[in-house]
Amino acid sequence: MSNTMTPSAGPGAGGKWESQRSFDELGRSLRDVTFCVVDLETTGGSAQGGSMITEIGAVKVRGGEVLGEFQTLVNPHQAIPAFIAVLTGITDSMVATAPPIERVLPQFLEFAQGCVLVAHNAPFDVGFLKHFAAEQGRPWPKFEVLDTAKLARRVITRDDAPNCKLGSLAQLFGASTTPNHRALSDARATVDVLHGLTARLGGLGVHTLEELQTFSSRVSQAQRKKRHLAEQLPHAPGVYLFRDDRQRVLYVGTSKDLRTRVRSYFTASETRSRMGEMVGLAASVTGIECATPLEAEVRELRLIGEHKPRYNRRSRFPERVHWVKLTVEPWPRLSLVRQVLDDGAEYVGPFSSKKVAERSVAALHEAFPVRQCSGRMAKVPSMTPCALGEMGRCLSPCDGSVTPEAYDGVVHELRTALVQAPDAVIGSLSHRMTALAAEERFEDAGSFRDRLAAFLRGAARTQRLRALTRCPEIVAARRDDDGRWAVHVVRHGRLAAAGVIPAGAHAGQWVQELQASAESVSPGPGPTPSATAEESEKILRWLESPGVRLVHVEGEWTCPVGGATKHLRVHDAVNESRANLVPFDDRRSIRPVHQPVR
Repeated sequence: MSNTMTPSAGPGAGGKWESQRSFDELGRSLRDVTFCVVDLETTGGSAQGGSMITEIGAVKVRGGEVLGEFQTLVNPHQAIPAFIAVLTGITDSMVATAPPIERVLPQFLEFAQGCVLVAHNAPFDVGFLKHFAAEQGRPWPKFEVLDTAKLARRVITRDDAPNCKLGSLAQLFGASTTPNHRALSDARATVDVLHGLTARLGGLGVHTLEELQTFSSRVSQAQRKKRHLAEQLPHAPGVYLFRDDRQRVLYVGTSKDLRTRVRSYFTASETRSRMGEMVGLAASVTGIECATPLEAEVRELRLIGEHKPRYNRRSRFPERVHWVKLTVEPWPRLSLVRQVLDDGAEYVGPFSSKKVAERSVAALHEAFPVRQCSGRMAKVPSMTPCALGEMGRCLSPCDGSVTPEAYDGVVHELRTALVQAPDAVIGSLSHRMTALAAEERFEDAGSFRDRLAAFLRGAARTQRLRALTRCPEIVAARRDDDGRWAVHVVRHGRLAAAGVIPAGAHAGQWVQELQASAESVSPGPGPTPSATAEESEKILRWLESPGVRLVHVEGEWTCPVGGATKHLRVHDAVNESRANLVPFDDRRSIRPVHQPVR
């Protein structure tokens, strides 16, 4: 019997293309995907058990149109069992002159390149192909695979067909080819079954490959029925809010394509159990279109902080941060506070937890022996020295052991370390770590390392934020992939306006109009006076990203050359090297994985 092969008329949707898409952009329309429907005939049921392929048949389709067919017998180099010959009609004499699998497999892989593989009972057919690819030392392409049998079991009821065998489904959907256990005929019949299944699923709102792939997973019917909540949303970037039947916000998210992203919550592509619970409570979804992705991210942060949705884990409580404050009083001290005031004090932070803030304070106390007692102290105190004073770890102003001028000198050095150059803190703690390591007290040395890291992170964060927030206005632009310019107006660290310059518009005039329409922002105290630290840091990351051009800067946007950021980079590089060399040294970085009870 002769071998026949019809080449494909067009390229498929390759895995490389898909790997470049973000999670929010999932959703390849089924009509644009190239499928390669394949069927095999074999000498038995197990490739590992020695069974061989006797025939390969495949049909390439896209948008309902057949692009090409592939069919060939394969010489198995072993006798075909009698019952297999009766079932398939393929005899030993028919395959005697056929090419071996070593020649056929490369031809088939070339034919199927860039396609989504489809088969009825796909583990069987794909398993055979992968087995022989491995035997030949041939890398297996990262095919996406659809199983029409698995899909049918989720779609077809007993009222439709007695079972989900290929013959029953072909009859149900009126296939133009009757399956007869020959590879090409069965592949043609599977094409009609695939089209019949996708037509039914289209009525349930399944229109993309990702939705089709996941439809066979266990998603409740109630969850699927809520797909209509996404239909009014646009295919545009923005923020979405899930609300319950009392209009309470359950969850806030952001996406480059609102409708596609929200629809994914109603299929098995959403695997997070918390999200499944949230979708079960959702009664409506609101979308807010945004001009740029940065605007969407900022709006998301603000909405999460405003509504505090129960299903958002991050950014819900921007007010729950800690600051290290150098107080303004006759005998200044370091204090942990929750709020920045306009009192002329120096603040470092914010720190996400009290524990980390306390480490930073401990690092500063190691370098600067300012008082650690709480409460205000008179200009001329007459008190008894505390234990720290007796140990020489505090200048002990309480009993007059230090003059105001000498104490102010130490406070000045402390203030310099906070806002400009942390060298004194680094030197003091590095000396202690070296001494402890020499005594082989490595855990104690590690605690000083953690204190230094906490301080450097807090100081670096403060210096970067202060550099941005003290600027009354920064206007910056970046050309997007579509060739248009995205423009942002930032005032005192807060996003005041965002937009994209329309095609044909005068860029300078358009930017001036955006500035004129931007939100008015008043300066305030501290390094984050007009926005949360998280919002200002998102803006900073965008401003520092490749391709951004500064259009206008009012004020000075500068960070100290010898500031904490410089030293933090060195510290992080050392830590990264240490983690690579001794990956299991700190077991706190290993998180437990919860296994379901079986």
